[in-house]
Amino acid sequence: MSSSDEEMYDSDVENVKPVTKKNPAGKAKTVEEIYQKKTQLEHILARPDTYIGSTEPQTQTMYVLQGERIVERDITYTPGLYKIFDEIVVNAADNKQRDPNMDRMDITIDADANQLSVLNNGAGIPIVMHKEHNCYVPTLIFGHLLTGSNFDDDEKKTTGGRNGYGAKLANVFSTQFIVECAHVETGLYFRQVFRNNMSQAETPTVQKLSKAQEKQGDFVKITFSPDLAKFKMTHLDADTVGLFAKRAYDIAGAMSSAHGKKLNVSLNGNKLAIKNFKDYLDAFDGIEKPVAYEKNERWEVGVGPSPDQTPKQISFVNSICTSKGGQHVSYIADQVAAHLQKVLKKKNKGTEFKPAQIKNNMMIFVNCLIENPAFDSQTKEFMTTRPKQFGSEFKVSEKFLKAVEKSEIVDMILIQNEKKEAVKLKRKGGVKKSKLTGIPKLDDANHAGTAKSRDCTLIITEGDSAKSLAMSGLSVVGRDYYGVFPLRGKLLNVRDVTKTVVGKNVEIQHLVDILGLKYETVYDENSIKTLRYGHLMIMTDQDVDGSHIKGLVINFIHKFWPSLLNIPGFLQQFITPIVKVSKGKKSQAFYNLREYENWMKATGNNGKGYTIKYYKGLGTSTSAEAKEYFSNLPQHKIWFQEMKNDEGIDDDAMEDIVPDVLRSSGSDLIDMVFRKDRVEERKTWLMAVDRESYLDFSVASNKGGVKYSEFINKEYCHFSLYDNERSIPCLVDGFKPSQRKVLYACFKRKLKGEVKVAQLTGYIAEHSAYHHGEASLQGTIVNMAQDFVGSNNINLLTPAGQFGTRLMGGKDAASPRYIFTRLEPITRTIFHPDDDELLNYRLDDGMTIEPDFYVPVIPMVLVNGADGIGTGWSTNVANYNPRDIIDNLRRYIAGEEMEEMAPFYSGFSGEIAPKGTNGYEVRGKVERIDDTTILITELPVKKWTQDYKVFVEGLLTGDGKTPAEIKDFRENHTDTTVSFTIIAEKATIDKWESEKGGLMNKFKLTASLSTNNMNLFDETGKITKYESPLSIMRAFVPIRLEYYEKRKENLVSKLEEERRSFRTKHDLWRKCALHAAPKDDEDSQDEEVEEESTVGELAKGYEYLLGMKIWSLTYEKAMALRAQLAEKTQELEILKETAPAQIWLNDLDAIEAALDERDGEISKALATEKKAQQKSRQIQAKAVKKSAAKAKGRSKKNEWDSDMESSDEEVAESDSDVEMVQPKKPFKPVTVAKKPAASLKQTKISAALLSKPSAPLQKPVSVATEPKKIDIDDDSDDDFVTLSLAERMAKKLTVSPPKKPSASAQLKVVTKPSVLEVEKEDTEPDSPLAYLDHMKQRPSVPKITKVVQVSKKQETALKPHNRPTKNAVPAKKPAVTKKAAPPKRKIVESDSESEDDFAFDESDEEVVVEKVKAAPAARNRRARAAVTYQVDSDDDDDDDDASFA
Repeated sequence: MSSSDEEMYDSDVENVKPVTKKNPAGKAKTVEEIYQKKTQLEHILARPDTYIGSTEPQTQTMYVLQGERIVERDITYTPGLYKIFDEIVVNAADNKQRDPNMDRMDITIDADANQLSVLNNGAGIPIVMHKEHNCYVPTLIFGHLLTGSNFDDDEKKTTGGRNGYGAKLANVFSTQFIVECAHVETGLYFRQVFRNNMSQAETPTVQKLSKAQEKQGDFVKITFSPDLAKFKMTHLDADTVGLFAKRAYDIAGAMSSAHGKKLNVSLNGNKLAIKNFKDYLDAFDGIEKPVAYEKNERWEVGVGPSPDQTPKQISFVNSICTSKGGQHVSYIADQVAAHLQKVLKKKNKGTEFKPAQIKNNMMIFVNCLIENPAFDSQTKEFMTTRPKQFGSEFKVSEKFLKAVEKSEIVDMILIQNEKKEAVKLKRKGGVKKSKLTGIPKLDDANHAGTAKSRDCTLIITEGDSAKSLAMSGLSVVGRDYYGVFPLRGKLLNVRDVTKTVVGKNVEIQHLVDILGLKYETVYDENSIKTLRYGHLMIMTDQDVDGSHIKGLVINFIHKFWPSLLNIPGFLQQFITPIVKVSKGKKSQAFYNLREYENWMKATGNNGKGYTIKYYKGLGTSTSAEAKEYFSNLPQHKIWFQEMKNDEGIDDDAMEDIVPDVLRSSGSDLIDMVFRKDRVEERKTWLMAVDRESYLDFSVASNKGGVKYSEFINKEYCHFSLYDNERSIPCLVDGFKPSQRKVLYACFKRKLKGEVKVAQLTGYIAEHSAYHHGEASLQGTIVNMAQDFVGSNNINLLTPAGQFGTRLMGGKDAASPRYIFTRLEPITRTIFHPDDDELLNYRLDDGMTIEPDFYVPVIPMVLVNGADGIGTGWSTNVANYNPRDIIDNLRRYIAGEEMEEMAPFYSGFSGEIAPKGTNGYEVRGKVERIDDTTILITELPVKKWTQDYKVFVEGLLTGDGKTPAEIKDFRENHTDTTVSFTIIAEKATIDKWESEKGGLMNKFKLTASLSTNNMNLFDETGKITKYESPLSIMRAFVPIRLEYYEKRKENLVSKLEEERRSFRTKHDLWRKCALHAAPKDDEDSQDEEVEEESTVGELAKGYEYLLGMKIWSLTYEKAMALRAQLAEKTQELEILKETAPAQIWLNDLDAIEAALDERDGEISKALATEKKAQQKSRQIQAKAVKKSAAKAKGRSKKNEWDSDMESSDEEVAESDSDVEMVQPKKPFKPVTVAKKPAASLKQTKISAALLSKPSAPLQKPVSVATEPKKIDIDDDSDDDFVTLSLAERMAKKLTVSPPKKPSASAQLKVVTKPSVLEVEKEDTEPDSPLAYLDHMKQRPSVPKITKVVQVSKKQETALKPHNRPTKNAVPAKKPAVTKKAAPPKRKIVESDSESEDDFAFDESDEEVVVEKVKAAPAARNRRARAAVTYQVDSDDDDDDDDASFA
């Protein structure tokens, strides 16, 4: 150290004098007195808090035994004394872990003698000399510090001892400590006494056991007298004794489930009547029983409500009472809290709850065994061992969590949160001020918030368009006293939501701020002046949704400020017309639909002659009409009467006809319709209301306003009724109104050809009077076309495009402007056209729209199921197998009993098994492939693949609190199949399989279906509950039979009219044509006109006779009519003899045939997919093989490997189960050649197309640049399918063969075609194809080639819209052509060809057009470029040929 440092150091301590320590005599202590070395015993006595805790008495709230009950109260005790007693008790309990046969433990507390003793039997302490320490083992254990059997940390022990102090501390802090033990194996009894804090040890007494003592077995008994002076005590007081006695109950409860014999615990000689842990908890006063309880080998867990909304727990670790809890308590509490967080968030409308909020309301009970537990101190009140080191785990089950979820704990948390949020909400009240900013779209009144605010009115409108209408009207009344604020849709129903949700709702907060409302404030005539507005006017559409918004606003005011509804004129409504009718200069407005419908009926002709305009919303009204409304404000402004005067219906004369529910007061009715828990009352109310009633505003205005009870019973009720109609389907057709409108419009349009969903939406809205949003209707169309697993068993519309998959439950559907649809062929077999005339069609604005319900052949509500939530009712109907339904209908018709049906979902490969009386369990598919691999191949119905993937990812990553459970997973699913491959540890999978429910339960592959909620509208419009699917069928059958009888009557009537028409025509024709000469067949064929009369024509009387052409009165026509008359007569007789039930059976057969055809197409598609997968696997395998070869240098650059392509034969051989599909023929390139001297084109058509019957092409169509497979459906109404140029030529040039060509004639010419050259002089350049009329009389020649000359103009007309590929390859062989010649035909026989040259593929419908060079024609015209089109067709199917006709 430098001198400067020394100086600095000296300066720092210059004025500091060292402290001299003195001994008790006042002399300075020596070095020996200052620095001491203590023995371990001396250190324990000098610093007891390090070992046993505080030795000072302290007051604390604890559980103690009082009488025979355990109570919680404030006591004064010394923690150190409690600790030494507990060490002896835990030592005895540990012996139960070592010896399961231990069945006795006696605890004696003698407060007067200051003596405590604990005795236990079981395996005793060996009474032998310890060779290393030269003393008996009991002496070593109880008389020497840091001794024991718990120092081997490699051994996993679940005992309480750990550090080697334990019972020795009791000896150290006792004036007398007596050890007694017996050991039968050594046959000895041991007794030794320690005195004066273990400082004196008497010589132990060791003697042999008597026979009586040997029969009693081993035991250990510790008796000690605490050194009370060291604990600042003079005697064992009542608090201390109660605390010690409670430990006897603790041991009895904690050890009740230990292995081996039942442990009997006695206190002061009295056996405790505690058989299990639940009995122990029952001994507590002030706590409730656990609402959920579970146990396994090492854990007993319970959860109950906290008695004082603070976190509580009673827990034990290895029989040690952890009064302050620890990681074992948090381990259970965290699991429960995590689950309740989700439950509370759902119940509280998205409000997040912190785990601490939840734990404050729970009391946790835990009794567990932990391997080598660690504690925060020697007192062992708080366990610190982490869950990973517990040596076991306990995952609370779903049943346990459900029990907690249904308990009062959830309500307690919500109530506590409600109180907390009420305080916050109160601070969010509005303030009266003249200038309010920060609220978008508010147009404030100029006098709002001023001294004139009492006279100001706030108009709240339904959306922005309604606000525009109001603003137009304010140009009449001004902006000084009127403000406008648009609502964004429907206001929140605040009746059952929490204040947290209300406080976070922006719409409500804006209303509160605009009006200046304060929560928990009672308003009257004077205090209302503190508001920014004195009136609130509701301006909504006059439809049912507008009524709903009015109700929600009333509900909002009624919930928080009911006093405002008692102030006259505070709440008002602005009414506008919903329908206007006009005739000439007269017009009439209607303010509700019921009033308008009554007027329509009163006219007697449904308002014929009137112009009717429907005002869907306020946006329909013009600005001029808005000004008209506000100019006549008293007529449109309707007040609500004071709530206090609204006691409901009080007319005693109506007592017998008005149900009690309708007599309720306005306040009670508002609460009833908006409160969730009054569901049954809402049902009664809806069944009682009059569907034809309506609120007459003119009458209400004269009475001084509308009563709230009148509003609910006469206006709001129609929203609730309509809500049920659009949410709950009809029993008969299984449709909701929107679905019925879709089907009606499709039938009306005869939708067999594909149309865009977006375009179809507009058509439906126009023709079925759909008054709601397009998005909703488009969603309905998409849902009706979906066919993935879990959607429809029979989709009525075709999903032409991406309509959604099971990956996302249909949410992955493409935009409606990209996807197409049409009616499925099976739809018209289910909804038979003959029933259409029998239905009761509705009227809307004078336009016929969809019927009340369709009457399908089978109950579609069972086929495709249904679900929905309305007002008072909800419904849930599962899907059932249409084939099972058909079989049951046949049984019913035959008079047999129907069989029970289980739910069925098309394409679902899992299992649906009965569960209980009215339920089913839906199981997915899972199997263990090997020790570490699990394969999941099916999910429960309506559990979508993407959602399940999120669940599996959670198992892979964990959630932060629980570790990952799987190592990896792979996905191999498609849009229709599921395939998750799970990789996990073998031990983990073994454990999952051993647990309840096994892998199914672990991976959540089960779900439930119930038949307890099948509510449907019956044919009369009444909601009815059905107990089973068979009850639905029993209700359906009589309705369907009735309509079959009506169908038969209708068909008989129509056939009789047709027969009468034919007879009249026949008689007239016969009389007029007796001597008429037969006309040429060809001419008569051209002149024949279809004369079948429709029912509409017959209604015109004899017009069908007067309108006949005279030249058609021929003998041949009379003969034809005679045949038709006989046919109709026979058809009529057959129909009359056919029973309605037989007609039904025929329809069922047709549906079954359509199902067979559909299933066949599905099977074929699956086979094709399987084949493609097989081929792809082979190509990939070859690619891998080739890649490996290249890596080894065995391949050459650009070398072609024939193995890289798998032939179709190879694929077929590799998968014999797959149906073979012939490959398409290679595309023949198109070449263009110039012809120097020819002005016409030569077209070469193959004989396969020439053999088809001719028919004119109805409409030119575009042709793709490449040939493609043409699939023409005879049943389709789409006549404008895309045809290639060759097909269009074929349709013009083909001739009808006299008979089907032979097999040899069907062979395709490939390399050496034999041709028929037809050469014709071009005498009519403008009509080069006119000669084809002459060809009609010639039979077709097998496998011919027709060369036809066409003009430039004709060739241009036939040219495809999409030009051929630029880089076209020249044809290998040009077509054989001849020079122009006089009009004659020359047949050139073909050369003989090999069979390979005539390869023909029936499955190939591809038409190929080839342009080849044509030989120059000898013509005296300017040379033009010539193109020859060669058309090859491999199709020789007569049915397909007919499709060209």
